[in-house]
Amino acid sequence: MAIDGQLEVRDIYTAYDKADVLEGISLNVVPGKITCLLGSNGAGKSTIIRSILGLTPPRAGSISFGDKDLTGLATHKIIATGIACIPEGRKLFPKLSVEENLHLGAYQETSKDVVRQRIEQVFEIFPRLHDRRLQLAGTMSGGEQAMVSIGRGLMGAPKLLLIDEPSLGLSPLFVKETFKIINKINEQGITVFLVEQNVHQTLAIAHYGYVLSKGQVVAEGESAVLAENSEVREAYFG
Repeated sequence: MAIDGQLEVRDIYTAYDKADVLEGISLNVVPGKITCLLGSNGAGKSTIIRSILGLTPPRAGSISFGDKDLTGLATHKIIATGIACIPEGRKLFPKLSVEENLHLGAYQETSKDVVRQRIEQVFEIFPRLHDRRLQLAGTMSGGEQAMVSIGRGLMGAPKLLLIDEPSLGLSPLFVKETFKIINKINEQGITVFLVEQNVHQTLAIAHYGYVLSKGQVVAEGESAVLAENSEVREAYFG
């Protein structure tokens, strides 16, 4: 029986140029929780995000979100089910202002009043963005750009937020701040699927996690269990 808001990935194989990058991946993202996917560079983490979003469709297996089968759907239709993505590297439009970048996150919303309300909600989470709403995104620091990227993801009022490598390129101080923000977003009822290399920060906020190595899930469990798994830590995170 499908659970509303639950993402289920079932035995997917995803290939680039006929070579499988993901080999039989299965995982669940539980509604209302933070589920994480940990692994080193090249493990296939971003390919899972691309598979979920239909950008690189799996050649086998299935993906569902609640009672909706996402397998084979176009990306814009997948987004319309209530999924948003904060991509690796933030991917902002550098020559657009903060406010213009945020507006782009609500492109499926037709009500100007609703869009305005959502922008105000983003500014409540990130007061600094309110102060710099007219500033060009490309002139901002990495930490500020991360705020804009997260804010843009929230503009679609998602049920599920996919967050790909949020700590990439950030100072240690802002990495810590970013994880606090992700935790705060989850506390507001948004389900989070967090894909990361930073094992310590991630397991501190996640409820359940999976460990990926060479395109396969090699461990899974509650965060506290994974955090104490010395074999996993030593083998995959140095």
